[in-house]
This record gives sequence, C-alpha cells and structure tokens, in this order.
Amino acid sequence: MINLPNLLTLFRILVIPVLIACLAGGGLWADLAFLLYVGACVTDYLDGALARKQGLTSDLGRMMDPIADKLLVGGLLLALAGMGGLRFCSLYAAILIMLREIMISGLREYMASRNEMIPSTRLAKWKTGVQMVAIGFLILGQGDSSSFHDVTWCFGVIGAALLWLSVIPTLLTGTEYLRATVAQIRR
Repeated sequence: MINLPNLLTLFRILVIPVLIACLAGGGLWADLAFLLYVGACVTDYLDGALARKQGLTSDLGRMMDPIADKLLVGGLLLALAGMGGLRFCSLYAAILIMLREIMISGLREYMASRNEMIPSTRLAKWKTGVQMVAIGFLILGQGDSSSFHDVTWCFGVIGAALLWLSVIPTLLTGTEYLRATVAQIRR
C-alpha cells in the first residue's frame, strides 16, 4: 500500500546512508546529518499518527515501522562506534541495545511463522524515543563535527548518559517480549 505514512517510513529507511555519509564528512556535513536525523525522527512520529488519524494503518506499515527504527538506531550506533563517537563507555550500552534488537527481530520472525505477533508496548516506544534523543546528542557531540564547538563535549556526555538510561527499558522490554514469546510457545 502506497500512502503517506508508508512513504514517510520508507524515507526514514532511505535517508540512513545519506545521514551516515554526512556524519562521516565531518564539519558542516555532520551538522547536516543532525538536521536529517531530526527529520527522520519526526517522520517516526508522523507516520504512525497520520496512519491512525486517516485510518491508513496496514500490515505493511506495522511491519516496516519497527524495521525502520531498528535500521536508523542500529546504523547510527554502528557509524558512531566506527568514528569513535561512542565515548564514556557508551559503546557497551550500544552493544546491549543491538543485541536486544536482533533478539526481538528473531522473536518477531518466529512468531510470524506461527501466524502470531508480538505487539509493541508503550515502554518500547519510550525506549526508542530515548535512544533517538541520545543519538541526536551523540551526533552533536562529535568533536569537530558541530557548529557548537565550545559545548560538544557536553553533548557527548548527555548523549552517553541518555544511551545508558535507554538500556533500562531496552532490557525490560526485551525480557518482556521473550517471556511473552515463551508463553505463547507453551500454549
């Protein structure tokens, strides 16, 4: 189904390589990466809100939205790790986040093979929101990649702290999804 909410989700997926290339370019390119990232985050909110408001929810949209989120978060965490942008031990938070995302994807695929699904929870949506804000600060915190040279270290600290904070709902929701899947398997 081609509709505006699905196109917004597709935009979020297609902008990822451009975003990472801009981030790698440093300087003003990294500032552009931040602006593109904010745009991608806004589409995450808009696609669902528009779909619900206009009655355009679809199986395709329900499938693509979490995939787009995982690609955006995962791609940027990997890019930031490769560029040394995960300072203050936040690399370990990123590893925990990535492990959870891979596990959830596997659980969702398994449940889909049984014609069942694992619905997203409100806490999982908050988790994604905190991760996205954290990544925004981490992008701004790239040493020479921001127009805010005097406070880049502060952005990096805030981003690292928020990334670690997001690990709490990441682990809680991952555990809950695992429990729900095991309970459905036992039935």
